[in-house]
Amino acid sequence: MRGPARLLLGAGAALLAARRLRARPYDLSGKVVLITGGSRGLGLALARELTGRGARVALLARDAAELDRAVQDVRARGGQAIRVVADVTDAASLERAVQATVAHYGQLDVVVSNAGIIQAGPLTDMTEADFEHIMQVNGFAALRVTRAALPHLKRAGGRVLIVSSVAAKAAIPHLGPYSVSKFASYGLGQALRAELAPHGVTVTTVLPALMRTGSARQVTVRGQFEKEYAVFATLDNVPLLSLDAPRAARQIVGALVRGDSEAMIGGPAHLLRWASALAPGLTADVMALIQRTLPDSTGRPDARRGAQAETPLTRGNPIKQAAERDLNQL
Repeated sequence: MRGPARLLLGAGAALLAARRLRARPYDLSGKVVLITGGSRGLGLALARELTGRGARVALLARDAAELDRAVQDVRARGGQAIRVVADVTDAASLERAVQATVAHYGQLDVVVSNAGIIQAGPLTDMTEADFEHIMQVNGFAALRVTRAALPHLKRAGGRVLIVSSVAAKAAIPHLGPYSVSKFASYGLGQALRAELAPHGVTVTTVLPALMRTGSARQVTVRGQFEKEYAVFATLDNVPLLSLDAPRAARQIVGALVRGDSEAMIGGPAHLLRWASALAPGLTADVMALIQRTLPDSTGRPDARRGAQAETPLTRGNPIKQAAERDLNQL
């Protein structure tokens, strides 16, 4: 039976591959997209890309002033956008955001779970509360907004896009809570894809590497604040190591349109994915070596925002400055 079984499995795989090749790309024209974390950074870059492809967007975040600037930015480029003030850690707030989006546009076709936070520093300087907070934002928020929007997504045969990270494939030193939360978001994306497929809803999880979105200013740093921030903000803005935001947005939206199960975004993401898959032990050893080069723990629970840990080195980085200005980070 081994021969026939293998033949059947091979035929099944070929049929699935052929079906994917024949699948028509998802047409974004006229679709309504709700983007969490849509007021700045990658969320704003995604809003520009989506509206450039004919979608209409609702930008969701907590800061009304930031949202107003983002909405003006999208409208100035010819796109349709509204603001929705909400907190992704509050299920009731997300329910109201979904209702407000449908009330304005009359429909909801796509949810983009982009909202996220980053905490940088030695694991020994992180608290249990850090892990709990980042899981609420990076992990559970995607589940909450998907559940809130699900009745509309089912009617529309819609889509869900979850922005995870390459840190979901290999934990990154000094990004412990972040890596844990992104492993969770990746698992959530895979679970939702299987569970929602029978309802006609397609779920795509994207795993970007470093991107030049200007978001370093928003990072929470622990330990040796200025050194930690200098490492993060510098690596985040190296052209060969990080991807510029518009290009990242194009690749991410491309994965959504194709209906990919998962998509690595950026060359370093592909490299780390294959390294962790083919040589997990070696990859872990390399991460341990990288850890030795990073700033030591202070043993104190103090924390600062990246914007409060700027130095002449980070403040004078022209690539970083350009991303901050362009993507509403200031």
